[in-house]
Amino acid sequence: MIPADMKVLMNHIYEFQKGVRNMVLFTFNKQYEEVARQRLERSNICYIIQPVGNDCLNLFFGKRECLDAIRMMVTRPLNQLTPEEDFILGAMLGYDICAQCARYCERKCRKCRRA
Repeated sequence: MIPADMKVLMNHIYEFQKGVRNMVLFTFNKQYEEVARQRLERSNICYIIQPVGNDCLNLFFGKRECLDAIRMMVTRPLNQLTPEEDFILGAMLGYDICAQCARYCERKCRKCRRA
């Protein structure tokens, strides 16, 4: 039986290979790290793995250009990204742009109120 985490990963890989996505962010239990690495390497897909804590990992994979930007931008936990970095990441992941705009404005205003 294939664990749910691996079924989701396989679906993300399928979507990437079919051109539905240029980049994927997948958070999963680190017990599956080796399986995920092997699957991506077998498929010749570039990836970055970052620890999240609580036995989880963030797995970014996709086109090399996108991962190069991720290496430069995501140098700390995702919840510590600036509103601008968060917006760019969401756009790169293909999230709804209007929702990203609303999220950006909310995060920016929240940051202004704290200052």
